[in-house]
Amino acid sequence: MTTEELIQRAIKEFNEYRVPEIEAKLKKHQEGSFVIEFTGTFCQTCGFYDYFEDLRLLLENDFGVRTRIKHIEEITTGADVEFEFLF
Repeated sequence: MTTEELIQRAIKEFNEYRVPEIEAKLKKHQEGSFVIEFTGTFCQTCGFYDYFEDLRLLLENDFGVRTRIKHIEEITTGADVEFEFLF
């Protein structure tokens, strides 16, 4: 299974438990990193960054994809979060 397929499976599992409050979508996948768009009605003041860390931990613990959060860009409807692969 490719890394992109593993990311998509992790996103599907993440969304199963969090939609409609928050939804994650793969926005961009490139050599060394990928960007996830998080959107929804979630509270942006309480635990906003916890969602990003939850996906990072899901990727690592359940799918063996080690990453770190490289950049967070807040947008009107949520955030675009860039994850960098750790090899």
